[in-house]
Amino acid sequence: MNDNLFELTCNSVSAVSEDLLPAARHKMDNKTKPLGALGQLESLAIQMCLIQKSLSPRIDQKTLLVFAGDHGITAEGVSAFPAEVTAQMVQNFLSGGAAINILCRHHSIDMRIVDMGVKSDLDSHPHLINKKIRRGTRNFASGPAMTKEEMVRALEAGMTGFFDEYSKNGMQILGLGEMGIGNTTSASAIISAATGMPVEVATGRGTGIDDEVFRHKVNVIETALDYHKPNPQDGLDILSKVGGFEIAGIAGAALAAASKGVAVVLDGVISTAAGLIAYLLLPKIGGYLISGHRSVEKAQSAALEKMGLEPVIDLRMRLGEGTGAALTINIVEAACRIMNEMASFEEAGVSEKS
Repeated sequence: MNDNLFELTCNSVSAVSEDLLPAARHKMDNKTKPLGALGQLESLAIQMCLIQKSLSPRIDQKTLLVFAGDHGITAEGVSAFPAEVTAQMVQNFLSGGAAINILCRHHSIDMRIVDMGVKSDLDSHPHLINKKIRRGTRNFASGPAMTKEEMVRALEAGMTGFFDEYSKNGMQILGLGEMGIGNTTSASAIISAATGMPVEVATGRGTGIDDEVFRHKVNVIETALDYHKPNPQDGLDILSKVGGFEIAGIAGAALAAASKGVAVVLDGVISTAAGLIAYLLLPKIGGYLISGHRSVEKAQSAALEKMGLEPVIDLRMRLGEGTGAALTINIVEAACRIMNEMASFEEAGVSEKS
């Protein structure tokens, strides 16, 4: 491993330039439609122009990475499902039977699973990327979730996971999903720590816990945050104390993608919490980020507000895996095609509004 990979990658990220903004907006405004009639499709097309530094943005290669890891905090009884479900669901992904598999196949998105810290040993598979740091994080109710060294390794594992895929075929857009029993607890803690949102509001019901477990989950997070006192401005401090290996992997991949000028589509609350960590580490990646799906988890809205993002879709989903990101990648691709293929008033011989 390159000891300087994290620093080198962050240093190679350039903020998205707005030099093309007037020209991109002019091109979109002159399409055969009333001004603003295509809503968020217009802003997505313009964002892709700025990211790609081109008035003809294209998406030739679409990739989605699902980062998986287990969480020591599950020992506190905060989830409706046992920890072994993480490995079982990863096997389901590799067998092609999960919702995310169907959506990626439907939209011709290359999908890979990244093992960041699943408790079980996983057999090798063409679609599995082994970046295991250790068998799950530690229980952050009684100590930091990970050491500083493990945290840097996890961030860099996410970076190399992206760079390895990018080196094969390149890509113009990256979706980021996750799997990890207990990770809504980690995400709630991260977002509460970073935004100041009260734990009781930030904490979601994850996979469907009842009222008693919910109250217990809130108490566990409140006690942990009071104990750790993570610095709200320090993404590394928050990540090491209450984060997850898959969350670190997503943050690393987002930073790496930005360094290559690739658009990054976040999914639900866990993916958004990871995006927030990346944003705290390097705010200039904001121009590369797209919020895929509005989660039913309230914490997501606080994280998105801090990053200045608005979700593209809202289908009342709460699955994770990258499902919202996969659907949104297709919408972003459609936006690019509108920018490239939709006629202007002049080209179509249509009279403009007088």
